[in-house]
Amino acid sequence: MQELAALVRAIPDFPRPGVLFRDVTPLLARAAAFARCIDALAEPWHGGGVQAVAGIEARGFIFGAALAQKLQAGFVPLRKPGKLPPPVLGADYQLEYGADRLEAQRDAFRHGERVLLVDDVLATGGTLAAAAALVGMAGAELVGAAVVIELAALHGRRRWPVDKPLHGLLRY
Repeated sequence: MQELAALVRAIPDFPRPGVLFRDVTPLLARAAAFARCIDALAEPWHGGGVQAVAGIEARGFIFGAALAQKLQAGFVPLRKPGKLPPPVLGADYQLEYGADRLEAQRDAFRHGERVLLVDDVLATGGTLAAAAALVGMAGAELVGAAVVIELAALHGRRRWPVDKPLHGLLRY
């Protein structure tokens, strides 16, 4: 994982003062590194019956779509408000630097479908908690989540359902 960690840039004071942003763009730009990242994200979920991967806007789309392909599962985008045609389900949440909302189309998941959530970063946990709520609202079964980066000092795991696995590749 060290070769992947070396490709993640730390950008201070973005998107606002006091925030240290972890930029995965250099990792995405290197084909072999991106492939290793997707392989590592997929590892714990092989044979787990994942039927759909839900990627969280926006960078979660990149990792989620590639992971869905790797796991031979469908892909569902979880979007910011106003990006999907109605009817939608929505969940509000708090970020470390504001508030936001995630939405999914009401029929995005089949009842009982086994869903894996994917995002680039786990910070305070609000985004993943909202995504998990959306999966539940849709009547699907949450199997767990995978993130490329976990910002351990922000304690995002505390907001994660404790009975579901959360796989993080890189911890800062």
